[in-house]
Amino acid sequence: MSRLRRMFQASMDATKRAISGSFDDLMPPPERYIFNFNSKKELTKWHLYSDSEFGGLSSASLQIPESESGTTTGIFSGNLSLEVTQGAKWNISRGGFCGMRSKKFDGFIDLDSYDTIAMKLKGDGRCYISTIYTENWVNSPGQMEDNSWQSFIYVPKDNWYIAKIPLARYLPTWRGNVIDAEIEMNPSRVLGMSFSVNAEGGVPGARSGPGDFRLELDWIKAMRTQ
Repeated sequence: MSRLRRMFQASMDATKRAISGSFDDLMPPPERYIFNFNSKKELTKWHLYSDSEFGGLSSASLQIPESESGTTTGIFSGNLSLEVTQGAKWNISRGGFCGMRSKKFDGFIDLDSYDTIAMKLKGDGRCYISTIYTENWVNSPGQMEDNSWQSFIYVPKDNWYIAKIPLARYLPTWRGNVIDAEIEMNPSRVLGMSFSVNAEGGVPGARSGPGDFRLELDWIKAMRTQ
């Protein structure tokens, strides 16, 4: 979205809120929780996907077990395999990816008042991909896909880590490829989010290759840092 269009949309939204007398919306809090993995109910908000849908052999699970202390966190784990099933319907030569995607929000959430996504994570030294899905306006008419915006997250091994990613660092992508154009996200029309992991790729120094993966999630929130 162009900066002029974003400014116009933000101005219209603020005017509507002012007319309705919703002063809390005019001054949103500096932080807004989007997901909190503090109960098993959170599992109903997500679904899993992997290369197994196309003939690959990777697998994934999402669990929220209870600890002895009563605290809970989400555990996204599984196994990445580069192998594919012989004679699979889909013509792929290599597998190696898994993901967890949130089900669509009831409508959308408006993050226009925020500039950063923060996540409390514990990882395995791999590089993960954080994706934000927004209302479709970048894709051509007739394409049903949501717009996707992606950023890499390197999660250090074994220790809790708070990753803070400015929204400006999320790049527009289409089917996994970065769109080579100057396009800005429309944060006022966020439809969902996902985490994914690939056996190959990522940032230098991160663990890669086939094998087990494990990402523990505590919460995801939007922040205003400026």
